[in-house]
Amino acid sequence: METTQAVDKLAALAQETRLRIFRLLVEAGPAGMNAGAIAEALDIPAATLSFHVAHLARVGLVASRQESRFIFYSAGFPAMDDLIAYLTDNCCQGKQCLPKTAAVATTAKRRARAV
Repeated sequence: METTQAVDKLAALAQETRLRIFRLLVEAGPAGMNAGAIAEALDIPAATLSFHVAHLARVGLVASRQESRFIFYSAGFPAMDDLIAYLTDNCCQGKQCLPKTAAVATTAKRRARAV
């Protein structure tokens, strides 16, 4: 991942509503949630949701799919994985210094846990 890509992703998450949306979608898993359910869960208007989801989608942190008349959104897990790997790459000169990230210190470990 390039530094500018990491900055774009972090900037997108550096806003309270977008961070809440992203965390909710991470919790929802790969199936995601429809727009109405997200708006209801976070108590935000549909127009506000649309604005923020579009920003997250531009940087790859959210994907969408249409099913019938509903739009479902899901977290961009590969983009999240790349961002976490970028942030923790070569942390503490390769030693495990962050206990909370020890289990997810490498892309391979995170992907193994997800399966």
